[in-house]
Amino acid sequence: MSKPQGPLCPPVAWAQRKNAVLLTFQVEDCKKPEIKIESDKIFFKGQGGTEKKDYENTLELYGEIDPEKSKHFVRDRNVEFILLKKSDGPFWPHLLKQKMKYHWLKVDFTRWKDEDDSEDEAGQNPDLEEMMRQMGGLGGGGGGEGRPSLDDLEDDDSDDEDLPDLE
Repeated sequence: MSKPQGPLCPPVAWAQRKNAVLLTFQVEDCKKPEIKIESDKIFFKGQGGTEKKDYENTLELYGEIDPEKSKHFVRDRNVEFILLKKSDGPFWPHLLKQKMKYHWLKVDFTRWKDEDDSEDEAGQNPDLEEMMRQMGGLGGGGGGEGRPSLDDLEDDDSDDEDLPDLE
């Protein structure tokens, strides 16, 4: 019999904006996780997944964040963080203080914005509420404002009206 090992590092995906870092800890059904947000690190401890495995990790961040304004959301499939940077400055070259490759850390390309892309964002300076709407709102990740529903795909095809009859 093998001896049970300590907690695992949960898979983490990250993306950034000019003023924020977006983190997703990919732990399903994580009930009451222990989370500490400090100016230079994030602590996460929780139990989840189908086998209720223990997960724990401390991320020492590359730059400083504002712990008072940063938020986290416990969802059914993951735990998401919006970490507001202390200053709108240059983009971080990597998430963690130590530049190393970690098997559990990935870039979230679906939410990533490059420095030159950030000028295209609404209002030049996206606020926390706007980011939360994009992430699915404060609730359980359901259809927040601005998120299209399948009802939008009904027969409202206005392009067909102006087509001439075929002969």
